[in-house]
This record gives sequence, structure tokens and C-alpha cells, in this order.
Amino acid sequence: MMAQSYSLVQLGFFSMLLAKSMAYIPIDSNWYDAHATFYGDMQGGETMQGACGYGDLFQQGYGLETTALSTALFNEGYTCGACFEVKCVNDPQWCKTDVKSITVTATNFCPPDYSKPDGNWCNPPQKHFDLSMKMFTTIAIYQAGIVPVQYRRVPCIKNGGVRFELRGNPYFLMVLVYNVANAGDVLSVRIKGSSTYWISMAHNWGQFWDTGLNLVGQDLSFLVTTSDGKALEFNFVAPSNWQFGQTYEGSLNF
Repeated sequence: MMAQSYSLVQLGFFSMLLAKSMAYIPIDSNWYDAHATFYGDMQGGETMQGACGYGDLFQQGYGLETTALSTALFNEGYTCGACFEVKCVNDPQWCKTDVKSITVTATNFCPPDYSKPDGNWCNPPQKHFDLSMKMFTTIAIYQAGIVPVQYRRVPCIKNGGVRFELRGNPYFLMVLVYNVANAGDVLSVRIKGSSTYWISMAHNWGQFWDTGLNLVGQDLSFLVTTSDGKALEFNFVAPSNWQFGQTYEGSLNF
């Protein structure tokens, strides 16, 4: 009995090690060229809210490890929630040498300014990261303002299950999907009430998805597909007495 228990402990230990090692395997091992600037202050001022819909980034679990993306990377909001490893390169004057890279989550949009075709780094087709000040100054000297970087997609590490925040009214339900692990960004969402079939939700903005079907008084289930094609069902996440303005957490994550 003791030998069996010891084997189970060993199995659990090695499973944790495997999960930890897999977390560092990039989604795309190739490095791509871009540039990075920063916005806001060291406490995250001006980085809250944003074009992905996450609101208070501390409350939602994203904190200061965030970035806004240029048009070329933002993909009309579909990239919201994706995680990137970013490193400062080819600028020994401004790149910090004691930090190899940072990992940030896409939570906002860096809008283009077509009145400055040569002076706005977020104009298409440029790939650009507008980092929080905390993240920028982790890899580069503050006075640099802008630095060349390389980036790659990496898995998002999350605690707990995927979360669904419900907004709207009985005739227009809008759902924010967040705390998504691994790929991080959502490709499609389907919803099912306890009295309906699966219904495709429309992409509204950021990571908000909507339907005009009245589902008040029904248990709600979701089928979420991430950008890597993986799909998970979250059955009966919201009970029949769910309320607008509330967040419901699934028992699963990617």
C-alpha cells in the first residue's frame, strides 16, 4: 500500500514537472522583427480598460504584463488574450543586458495615425508592441522611447477556468471571454441554453461575443474554440438564475 502511494506521489510530481516544462514550449518557435514603445505609467495608469474589453487588468489577472498591438498584429480584436515573448535586440545602447525577455498578454489596440505616415509605429503594415511602462523598462532603458524587438507566440499560463462575464439585456446578450490558457485568443464562441441547441455567437469587439436570442432563465453552456483550433465545452457554467454584470467561471481551461 505504501509502495503504491509512493508511486502515485512520484507520478504527480513528474506530471507537474511535465506541465511546467510544456509551458515554456513556444507556440511558434520562430522569432519575428518588430519595435516596441510604452504608454501609461509604472502603476499601469492609462493601460486599464482598452480595446479588448478586459476592464481592470489587475482584477482580471493580467496586471502590468500587458501590451497594446498595432493593426498588423491586433487582427480586429481576435488576437486579444494571446501571449507574446518579447526581447530587445540590436541596440546595445538601450537594450538591457540582464533581462533576456518578457512575456506579455495582448489587452489593447495601438491605433494608427494616418496623418503621420512616417512617424507612427502603429500604422500598417508595421508590427509594433505598445507595452506598459513596467514591461518596457524591464527590457530597455526608459530614455530610449522606442527599441527594436523580436517576438514569438508562447502559451498563456492561467489559474482556474475560463471565465465568462455577461452583459447586456434580455434581447442582447454580450459575453466577455477571458482567462484563456495556452493559445489565449478566441476564434469562435457558441452558446446553448437549457432549452436551445448550440448557437453561434457573433464577434462584437475585443473578446466580446453576442447573440440577440433571449436566454434569460435558462442554464448557459459555451463552446469555445481558440486560434489553434482546440475546442472545449463549458456545460451549465451559468445557472438559470444568472444575472447581467456577473462573471461565471468554468471548471476547465485549455
